[in-house]
Amino acid sequence: MRTRLRLIAVTAFVCAAPLSGWAAEAQVAVAANFAEPIKAVAAVLQKTTGHTLKVSTGASGAFYTQIRNGAPFDVFLSADNERPEMLEKDGLAQTGTRFTYATGKLVLWSAKPGRVDDKGAVLKAVDLGKVAYANPKTAPYGAAAVQVMEKLGVKDAIAPRLVQGESIGQAFTFVKTGNADVGFVAMSQVLEGGKLKEGSMWVIPQAQYDLIRQDAVLLKKGADNEAAKALLKLLQSPNIKDLIRSYGYDL
Repeated sequence: MRTRLRLIAVTAFVCAAPLSGWAAEAQVAVAANFAEPIKAVAAVLQKTTGHTLKVSTGASGAFYTQIRNGAPFDVFLSADNERPEMLEKDGLAQTGTRFTYATGKLVLWSAKPGRVDDKGAVLKAVDLGKVAYANPKTAPYGAAAVQVMEKLGVKDAIAPRLVQGESIGQAFTFVKTGNADVGFVAMSQVLEGGKLKEGSMWVIPQAQYDLIRQDAVLLKKGADNEAAKALLKLLQSPNIKDLIRSYGYDL
């Protein structure tokens, strides 16, 4: 309900161009952690401009490879800043269009209430089950999870219990379905209206992992796509930033 009301408020007050006489569609590659927020953003975009988005979600590293191999995306919303920057250097993104649309937060989450404490001690529990995390080679949140496990000194001890998802979305699904006891996931995946939807979590201190700076960039294919350009403009508007914050991101 809170998310719905927030979406209504953003749609009413966001500063956007009036509905045009025609509408375009943009193909957008979106990091899996941003799967829920992009739905809300897309709804605002369509309501305020008439433009629509065709969204694909997955691991940022996988999208980078696909884009380099000719995938027809207009916009890339990555879970890091390195890959959009590399696409600029590769000549596959429009120079000067890259910006940080969100800063991600990593949490340790269980679908079970009371399972995860506020210091992550569950990782040292004798009854710890499977621990899910995303592929660190393709998913920035997975790389952050490895940093946390190493700093806590538990990586080797829990190695037999680790289950790896190809994206943070798959890591979340492992925990959600009970195939993992706990998992390192994005805060945005477990919040609704700024509150935990279910289960229990530990918000991992930022000092435990490198800052997850998530950058957006206009790709060469989208240079003349009005929907793509409208999306990037919308993501930088104040009210949309408030919407993004409601999913647990910093800006």
